[in-house]
Amino acid sequence: MSNNFVVPRTVAQAVPSSTPGMRIGLLGGSFNPPHQAHRAISQFALKRLQLDRVWWLVTPGNPLKENGNLHELGERMQAARDVADDPRIEVSCLESVIRTRYTIDTINTLRRRFSGLRFVWIMGADNLAQFHRWQDWRRIAAQIPMAIIDRPPQSFRALASPAARALTRYRLPENKAAMLADQPAPAWVFLTGLKLNLSSTGLRNPDGSWKGTK
Repeated sequence: MSNNFVVPRTVAQAVPSSTPGMRIGLLGGSFNPPHQAHRAISQFALKRLQLDRVWWLVTPGNPLKENGNLHELGERMQAARDVADDPRIEVSCLESVIRTRYTIDTINTLRRRFSGLRFVWIMGADNLAQFHRWQDWRRIAAQIPMAIIDRPPQSFRALASPAARALTRYRLPENKAAMLADQPAPAWVFLTGLKLNLSSTGLRNPDGSWKGTK
């Protein structure tokens, strides 16, 4: 893996290029390390949601996780680019530039700066299960459509979670997934059919190093 990524300093440098009207999926995470499930989820979302691009938002740190073993941002960014290996998947470190760790602030910045784009937030079912713990989660749901990717055996726990119950009436049928990016928020869809069980946690050694790269 090459390690020549230079972390940008401005929003314009940190955000991938785009044209008005594009449908952009946002996949946030620490990517510590990035792996093939991130790529598969993104390609699955591109197809099912009829997106033009998916942006990986590599976070400085997750407020809900222990960040003691978090690798340097530049290393995670370069690794993410290497794993993505798809021109439709682009990697961004926006949150390090705007100096925030909360999704709501990231979304606010993107919607304000790029009002001509149609954004969709992408997350796994495991994140929906704890979505009610996120900072201002109701405001997130009210500002951006969301696509939830099923991750068995998390399905029941996710769909029975406080957030899923609170947002039940805004759920689209799965066969309407391609319409999600055009829907006013709140709107969400639960996508099934992707059978992958990789996780970044499972790809880390006890000391925090990445398996296969130590």
